[in-house]
Amino acid sequence: MNNKVNYTFVGVIVLIGFTLLLAFAYWMLKPSNDEETQKYLIYFDESVFGLNLDAPVKFRGITVGKVVDLRINKKNSAQVQVTVDILKSTPINESTVAKLTAQGITGLTYINLTQTKHDAPPLTKKEGEEYPVIRSVPSFFESVENTLGDMTAEMTKTLRLTQKLLDNKNQEEIARLLKKSADVMEKIDQVLDADTVEHMHATAKNVDSITAKIDKLVPNIDAFVDKTVEWEKGINDSFASITETYLQMDDKMQDMANSFEDAKVSFESLTRDLENTMKESRYLMIDFEDSIESLQKSPSDIIYKKRALHKAPGE
Repeated sequence: MNNKVNYTFVGVIVLIGFTLLLAFAYWMLKPSNDEETQKYLIYFDESVFGLNLDAPVKFRGITVGKVVDLRINKKNSAQVQVTVDILKSTPINESTVAKLTAQGITGLTYINLTQTKHDAPPLTKKEGEEYPVIRSVPSFFESVENTLGDMTAEMTKTLRLTQKLLDNKNQEEIARLLKKSADVMEKIDQVLDADTVEHMHATAKNVDSITAKIDKLVPNIDAFVDKTVEWEKGINDSFASITETYLQMDDKMQDMANSFEDAKVSFESLTRDLENTMKESRYLMIDFEDSIESLQKSPSDIIYKKRALHKAPGE
């Protein structure tokens, strides 16, 4: 009887201790009121092998949250939708990216957050989104795998091209080309005997001599070019002077034309005045002749001037 009571008492004590341990762990892991959490979504285009629920989310090596949900994206079955709880005090902005990172050799994986711009605006929820979405970038192993895949594809392509290049037909062509090259080299050896080599050396010396003479002539050529430039400049100045003189003569001719035009107008006005004067003189002479004729007919009209008689109506 006593043994049964002792076992029961020990079992109760163990249960109480285990319950207290769970409560303490929950109290330690539960965020305080000052550090409430915010849910974010992350979509990964790669396998999330090793990432489990409650896996840590770290920012600059500090644990700032945990994974609370893992599922396949309903809108895109090639993506994995990960829901994370992150402390609101964590500076999550639009440049923040998430990357899967392995924890040593344990095979477990956590989410590492990094930023590319510290002054970017805070990340907010967009229209149609349940929570704000943090962009993901390929993990180290994903990048290595993609790089190896690209390298393998390029190597395969290169091997195929090499195999195609080294087929039987091309090998025959290459052998024929090498044979022709050997024949050409043999003929060159036959042509380049001692006399030919000596002649080539003499030709090279002559070329050196000609080059030296040309070097001596270069200063004279430069001087001739300088004089030619000065002569060309003098001709340009002369042409400019002639052009200026021609323009001045053109202006003088225009002034003379204007003077002739003014003189023509004045002459025409003088002619009209003279013509009018001649007409008036002729009329005056006619009146004078009439007066003389009248005087000859009746000299007394000078003293006794007759009045013109006005006839009555009907006379």
